[in-house]
Amino acid sequence: MPVENDTLGSVLADVLASSHRLALPAIPGLLQDAGERLGLSGARVYVADLQQRDLVALLAPEQARESGADGEAAAPETLPVDNSLAGRAYRTETTQLSRPEAGASEQTAWIPVVDGIGRLGVLRVTAPELDAPLLRRCEALADLLAMILAAKQPYSDLLAQTMRTRPMSLQAELLWAFLPPRTIGTAAVTSSAILEPAYDVGGDAYDHSLAGDDLHLTLLDAMGHDLASGGCSATALAACRSSRRAGGRLDDIAVEIDSTLDRWIPGRLLTCVIADLDTRTGRLDWINCGHPPPLLIRDRRVVTGALDRAPHPSLGLTGYDIPPPPVHSTQLQPGDRLLLFTDGVTDARSAAGELFGEQRLADAVVRALTDGLPAPEALRRLIQQILVHQDQRLNDDATLLLTEWHPPEP
Repeated sequence: MPVENDTLGSVLADVLASSHRLALPAIPGLLQDAGERLGLSGARVYVADLQQRDLVALLAPEQARESGADGEAAAPETLPVDNSLAGRAYRTETTQLSRPEAGASEQTAWIPVVDGIGRLGVLRVTAPELDAPLLRRCEALADLLAMILAAKQPYSDLLAQTMRTRPMSLQAELLWAFLPPRTIGTAAVTSSAILEPAYDVGGDAYDHSLAGDDLHLTLLDAMGHDLASGGCSATALAACRSSRRAGGRLDDIAVEIDSTLDRWIPGRLLTCVIADLDTRTGRLDWINCGHPPPLLIRDRRVVTGALDRAPHPSLGLTGYDIPPPPVHSTQLQPGDRLLLFTDGVTDARSAAGELFGEQRLADAVVRALTDGLPAPEALRRLIQQILVHQDQRLNDDATLLLTEWHPPEP
């Protein structure tokens, strides 16, 4: 039962104050206590697994012990993202209220847990009656929960284990440690990325970051599919960040990556697209070093050849006295989307040897965006199509980075 004189603000303040020194296993208990103070009978969080196929319940240690048999902890409850009401809340980022079964004494709602604009999972709440005011309080609790989970995720093995369905290769572990959140953004721009095979990625990597009104984008593809490939991409990401944070321009970044590879990982080649988007004006600057050209999507269609330029040679060839890559520029229109991808996407082959191809990629992403899906969900569905095309066994890394410029109305 809710505590007398408890307000939403006091509940959230107490949750935030308590969360600072709590380890992740204590979060489910903290969440349940907060839910009861708000008038709920139950509150449980489910996090999305690494490939966003399932939502996995985050259990407190005592809950795991109680659910097990013979002293062994049982597997946590999982719900499919593609075929459940919880999954619908995650996919659409909207609260879903289930219809109570005949004779049921409680209602259930599923609330998306989103940190900024990055999806983490869903919050399941139950109560005798979930009216609009109570649901709004629950949504505020879900927002705070997202911030807490995002803050603890970088140093929580428990959360990493909950989000994984199998062991991860050493090179994948190395790369994921360097990657930023899959989705970032502001009121003016959204950038979302996805990478497969998630547990065995070799040389692909992405980066996106915000500096005031500027959005930086990087997509890398290092030669090979081993630990050295992962180290090459991780080193290139570090060189990119070091250069741009010191005020380097796009061509400076390319030169820094090139010289760093030549010094520390000689003989390794790397292709990339590195770009800056001014989110106030829509000006896009980019360089392309041996990489597939990005796609520009405008008014629900791909603008053929809009960003095709003669590619500069791959990076890692410092000894050949190659000049810095040229910087290209174009003007985006409000609502434009930019899709960066590695050749593992278009070169994915079916069992019959049919390439996925750029045209199929363009059709698939346009169809997803036409359905009104947010960028993270459009990419999730797109990578599923690529995996189905290749019978769930990618022969090369496949990485997608989708950016949408949506400036607020004046």
